[in-house]
Amino acid sequence: MTQPFAISVTGLTKVFGGRRVVDSFDMEVPKGAIYGFLGPNGSGKTTTIRMMCGLLTPDEGAGTCLGFDILSQQGSIKENVGYMTQRFSLYEDLTIRENLDFMARMYRIKNRKKCVQDALSDLGLADRANQLAGTLSGGWKQRLALAACLIHKPTLLLLDEPTAGVDPKARRDFWDEIRSLSAAGVTVLVSTHYMDEAVQCDFIAYIAYGKKLIAGPAHDIPRMIGLYTWRVTGPEISDLESLLRQDADVGQVARFGAVLHVSGTDEAKLKALAARYNAANVYSWVQKEAELEEAFIYLMTGVDDNFSGAKP
Repeated sequence: MTQPFAISVTGLTKVFGGRRVVDSFDMEVPKGAIYGFLGPNGSGKTTTIRMMCGLLTPDEGAGTCLGFDILSQQGSIKENVGYMTQRFSLYEDLTIRENLDFMARMYRIKNRKKCVQDALSDLGLADRANQLAGTLSGGWKQRLALAACLIHKPTLLLLDEPTAGVDPKARRDFWDEIRSLSAAGVTVLVSTHYMDEAVQCDFIAYIAYGKKLIAGPAHDIPRMIGLYTWRVTGPEISDLESLLRQDADVGQVARFGAVLHVSGTDEAKLKALAARYNAANVYSWVQKEAELEEAFIYLMTGVDDNFSGAKP
């Protein structure tokens, strides 16, 4: 029977400086999925992904990636993984073509020239093939970085904060390409703390300070938490925001411009609260479906930083 998971790991743990930056992490990633790892900076997202894919050896735990053991077959895993780092890491004093040719040599790719030309065409880089990488804008650097990590036709793609610092159109184009890769069977892991990237993912894992808080299909996360949300509008919204933050029946208040999203896990209490305010005919309270952003804020509330109290 074919294994349905590209990655299956249990108990992954990594300790740096006496701190468990990743703590007993379990995960199964379906083949061809776009799986987002969401959490604040320093939460252990990148470390977790690198351990799952055999790029970093865990202190504890075991598992497989692409059918290979993450502890004993790391070389085989690396041959089938494309890794796009957050910071542009190619040679800025080489042209686009020269950078791709260098990567093709690194992977000992046969028929190298054709492979490089195909990569240039596939990512829309052919017209700029002779431009120095250092002169490219953020969006074009991103496109080159993606072409470089796809040059050896990997079946697993790792993206570390992939659209940081690029314009909206470049971001849309990038995700269109990622969707095409996923449809072709490539599994994609995305480390991010941006909600507009998280909503592009099929599955989400929320990670905070080394621990997995929740994981599942992206559209199911708010339901899994049991979160209910109201959209609130009206005059003097800042005054209402301050008042609601002190109300014991409210789990959280998130401000979006002139609108408040009021959330919690006790639907009955929130319904009663909304009814009281609506009866006063000053503010409009309308129940809405809880979304990933409200879920993320709620999960992060009250989570302790595993480096809190650390000595400098």
